[in-house]
Amino acid sequence: MELLKRKIDNFLIQWKQDTDRLPLIVKGARQIGKTESIRNFANKNYKKVIEINFVIQKQFKDIFDDGFEVNTIIKNISFKNPNLEFIPNETLIFFDEMQECINCATSLKFFKQDGRFDVICSGSLMGINYNEIESNSVGYKQDYQMYSMDFEEFLWAKGYKKSQIEDMFEKMIKLVPLSKIELDVMFENFNEYMTVGGMPAIVNTFVKNKNYSGILNLQKQILLDYEEDITKYAGGLDKGKILNVYRKIPVFLGEDNKKFKISQISKGARSREYVGVVDWLSNAGIINICYCMQQLNLPLKGNYNPDNFKIYFSDTSLLIASLDDEAQDDLRQNKNFNTYKGAIYENIIGDMLVKEGYSLYFYKNEKGTIEMDFLVRDKSSLIPVEVKAIDGSTNSLNNLIEKEQYTDIKYGIKLGRKNIGFNNKFYTFPYFLAFLLKRFLKEK
Repeated sequence: MELLKRKIDNFLIQWKQDTDRLPLIVKGARQIGKTESIRNFANKNYKKVIEINFVIQKQFKDIFDDGFEVNTIIKNISFKNPNLEFIPNETLIFFDEMQECINCATSLKFFKQDGRFDVICSGSLMGINYNEIESNSVGYKQDYQMYSMDFEEFLWAKGYKKSQIEDMFEKMIKLVPLSKIELDVMFENFNEYMTVGGMPAIVNTFVKNKNYSGILNLQKQILLDYEEDITKYAGGLDKGKILNVYRKIPVFLGEDNKKFKISQISKGARSREYVGVVDWLSNAGIINICYCMQQLNLPLKGNYNPDNFKIYFSDTSLLIASLDDEAQDDLRQNKNFNTYKGAIYENIIGDMLVKEGYSLYFYKNEKGTIEMDFLVRDKSSLIPVEVKAIDGSTNSLNNLIEKEQYTDIKYGIKLGRKNIGFNNKFYTFPYFLAFLLKRFLKEK
């Protein structure tokens, strides 16, 4: 598999340049490219790389049994494989699939205090109890949250240069419309990204073959792999209940309001029976939760209803794979992304916002007269973000901006099949520029 350029690449270089660097834990869902990125960085930047995969190399799971002194750990690793060489200050130890050997998290404190070897850990979020890691490693580790490929990384995979992306950003800042060629080509790229998703193996196959051949099978396999991991790592929670929620996500997204309803999970299901299930899926990196705001004012984090939320897949490829065959044919042949009542657009914009570092919030008033897909903020204002699957009226957006009662809202953003524009009330951007939204709000 050809190595794809990822945003973690620059982060890892900066991490190594920090003279007081801490052992690193790269967090993320399954199959998003953690191992490949870390391995590539390690081989380019260290004389010696000691890579231990606790799933494949189960014989290494007991290397911490004699304690956490670094010399003892190194001695135990060397007994298992005497060919490994540890050069102080020039060696990276990479513990992969750490969920299979949680003791490696405890060792990070001792590796930091010892100081001779750099350490990076990674593993599936499903199997990692981060509460346990926190208690073992406070002050002695750094976390990095990794996601599947965002749209910018997808463009890199297709050969686009940084200068071309910078040019689009400049047009956003200056409110200069994109040319017809730019708009048409980027919408085509975005259609591909919506269909393919951001899983590196799938993106690589698509870019290499230049068509969708085999893509659906890969997507469906990842969907099944995630189910398998749920049954493997669910811990004390009821695995059947987690699978029930996981399999019903497309049902929720197919509804007009897309809201999570416990009554649709199974007959007679009650909320108290499902406590922790949705959070588990979120912590595992499989879903993004979007909470309903109680009032439309700042701050966002202290002002939402934890029992009123929508669930989106964390990568749109999982949503695509879960659709029925007819809907998928419609997507690929007719590019009909309005399937599922705009859910594909909402799902992918939600995913893009999360990959920029946003938490997800929406709003719907009790009368149902005002709805807003997402809400973000800049330094001083609350910003409604409307995602239009089809071009239509923007009553809710206009009301939120114009009515004096919403004092924290000064302007809005509309995302659709539109060009760059501003009407003195809200900015209009094509969907595909959503990956630049946070930077735009910071620099505008």
